[in-house]
Amino acid sequence: MSVLDPTTTTTAGSPGDSPGPAHVVDEQPRRSGLWRKILRSRRAQVGGIALLVIILWAFVGPYLYHWDSVESDGLAFGAAPSASHWFGTNDIGQDIYAQTLVGLQKSLLIGLIAGPGATLIAGIVGAMAGYFGGAWDRVIVWVIDLLLVVPSFYVLVLLSPVFKSLTWVALIVGLAIFSWMVMARVVRGQTMSLRERDYVKAARFMGVPSFTIIRRHILPNVASLLIIDATLGVGAAILAESSLSYFGFGIQVPDVSLGTLLAAGSSAAVTRPWLFVLPAATLIATVLSTSLLGDALRDAIDPTSGANRD
Repeated sequence: MSVLDPTTTTTAGSPGDSPGPAHVVDEQPRRSGLWRKILRSRRAQVGGIALLVIILWAFVGPYLYHWDSVESDGLAFGAAPSASHWFGTNDIGQDIYAQTLVGLQKSLLIGLIAGPGATLIAGIVGAMAGYFGGAWDRVIVWVIDLLLVVPSFYVLVLLSPVFKSLTWVALIVGLAIFSWMVMARVVRGQTMSLRERDYVKAARFMGVPSFTIIRRHILPNVASLLIIDATLGVGAAILAESSLSYFGFGIQVPDVSLGTLLAAGSSAAVTRPWLFVLPAATLIATVLSTSLLGDALRDAIDPTSGANRD
């Protein structure tokens, strides 16, 4: 990972001056090569296409289907998959395919917000701890260690009454708050190394504000790690939400997510498997596609992480 910044100079100037373009490095060829490597990766192709299809299916599919998620068919109670009901129906005649699409929408929204949200917290907190050091670092590391020791799943379970009284947005906040600690430690370690680089020292010498240095020179140099973490975090957040909802601590009925569908269909998994297997297959495909895409990004950005696995 390159740490050269195209807007950085090592020449001194008067305090308050911004770094000039004395040592401009053209990173366009490197970035073009990186994107070519990602696009050539079989896992990136499969994961990216699958995730795009799943997102389109979730948000466009309901408009192309003739049943609504809350509509009940009085002539098909607990019916098996058919031409009329593609995924079958539940005990009260509601269409499982329509409910799966609505649940997938909710799970995707939670994952796409909570995953990158946790990465954003990790980037900011980790960069501040590594750059400022001293009391900042000690306090932040203490908070990270404390949150890592406390089982986040059980904390979210204890906070579930709050989620029940608020909207599902509260669940997103809870998942993001308890998912940033590991990456924050990684960013902190990288920042402690980056702050000793010449261009960062030169910016400090010229009076550039600390938060400007973090924004311009620290975070861009750990962006590859943050991109990987955000991608993998989407799948992790979807899985965490589904687990909480399955046990009744996340999304609450009559609202629908993949977790609530799995919980409703688990008792009939043997006698009427479509109630459980089809939503479960949707969840597995979603998490697997994000994992494939995240692994491909990690290998493209960091060749030592598992090159030549495609």
